[in-house]
Amino acid sequence: MDRATQCLNGANWAQRAALIPRQLCEYTKSRYNSIVKLRFVILLLKNLLLLRARFKVSDSPGTNRDSETAMLGIRMVASKQSQTGKKQSQTARLTPLARLAVVALLAGAAILGANVQAQMRIDVSGVGATQYPIAIANFSADSAVPVEVVNIIRNDLARSGAFKIIDPQTQLADTATPNWADLRGKSADAVLAGSIAKLADGRYDVRFKLSDVVRQSNLTAESIVSSSADLRFAAHKIADTVFEKLTGDKGIFATRIAFVTKAGKNFRLNIADWDGENVQSPLVSNEPIVSPSWSPDGSRLAYVSFETKKPVVYVHVLASAQRIVAANFKGSNSAPGWSPDGKTLAVTLTRDGLSQLYLVDADGSGNPRKITSSSGIDTEPVYSADGRNIYFTSDRGGSPQIYRVPAQGGDAVRITFNAPYNVSPRVSPDGKYLAYVSRRDNKYFVAMKELAGGSEQLISDGGREESPSFAPNGRWIMYATQTTGKDTLMAVSVDGRVKQRLTSGLGDIREPTWGPLTK
Repeated sequence: MDRATQCLNGANWAQRAALIPRQLCEYTKSRYNSIVKLRFVILLLKNLLLLRARFKVSDSPGTNRDSETAMLGIRMVASKQSQTGKKQSQTARLTPLARLAVVALLAGAAILGANVQAQMRIDVSGVGATQYPIAIANFSADSAVPVEVVNIIRNDLARSGAFKIIDPQTQLADTATPNWADLRGKSADAVLAGSIAKLADGRYDVRFKLSDVVRQSNLTAESIVSSSADLRFAAHKIADTVFEKLTGDKGIFATRIAFVTKAGKNFRLNIADWDGENVQSPLVSNEPIVSPSWSPDGSRLAYVSFETKKPVVYVHVLASAQRIVAANFKGSNSAPGWSPDGKTLAVTLTRDGLSQLYLVDADGSGNPRKITSSSGIDTEPVYSADGRNIYFTSDRGGSPQIYRVPAQGGDAVRITFNAPYNVSPRVSPDGKYLAYVSRRDNKYFVAMKELAGGSEQLISDGGREESPSFAPNGRWIMYATQTTGKDTLMAVSVDGRVKQRLTSGLGDIREPTWGPLTK
């Protein structure tokens, strides 16, 4: 008998509840033993076996189960709960324990949270189809610099797979003239030079110049004034500039990612640089945190928390650490997805019994507007890039598939057909592609297809993937996976040639979401 069967006491299963997450089993068994007796909830629990291989269940029946990230996040947790949902309020009222769980974020425009230090590791494999050879010289500096700016730039560009990094073994200021012949002898097509000067107010003036070695001409010369604490960000911004100048695409090195880690009974909502460094934890809880989602401007995170013993959608304002209740209605509140203007969240509610899609105001005001009505389970809403449509997962046709519906409601159109199980839609920033999780031979892969009718391709190979998220330039997809029993994150270029694995010393890492481009 497998672990999921032990959790469900040997119940049978049906394909329909493939949309029910693992947290339902874990959380319901430990928190809602009386509610489990309800016939409807028992039926849902029986059907949970479709995710049997993805459970981690405690041997002690009275303790909390190890909460795994579900293929679909929280969908229909105890949709027939005997208790009614508390009235929605604009700002969450936290219990003393929950108040302690909210970690302060860094003052000012940066995140005001506990810095967990560099407890993540990144391993890179593969290279791009073509690599641009660039020489990156050591920057001149008039004093000791607390951050290795040049090494960060080199690492960023190397990890992208699009560049071959050449170390000219020399220091080169932005005002100096490069030795063009020497650089050509090293097969460099471009060279980056720079200088770092400490200002009287303690900040640093970082100047850099990118030159075309072949044409012996200047491509760009810029300056960034940065505090000591923001030198890492300045280095990422320089790498972004180099990437855009030489490839024509926006760089993503100054972006941030959000993800959830779990160690024992401790859950953390984390934010980090794209490379896993500079980890902050705006929320720590002993109850599950799932489905984080960035606002379009990067100032807020929406997510689902169980801290009130039921799934509730919160919006976390990062600069102030204010938490707003966006959806706390009767039943389950889950799967938030932002509208492009940042004013609205598409969410999944079971307030009327079945799991359906609604629109709610991100500030917690107003009333929910229902946009789907079906006899199936509708969940995981995500807006199209232009905001006109919403893609979502539904089993209304008998098996979980991805559909599209107008953002204000209407007839739904099925989008995926190539497999009997397709879930977790994510739309590329340019609106041309759809990424999702597809089951093939009882394994779960990240797939991508062109929405205009192009062919589908599988871009992952682990077979235990979930929660895909596009990079804001559309060139990468990050997702959660399992390796040797440990949850990790993987970022893969959309052509599948370059892969980056992120592991965390904070515990199992899951539920990634890639933040927007920085201004």
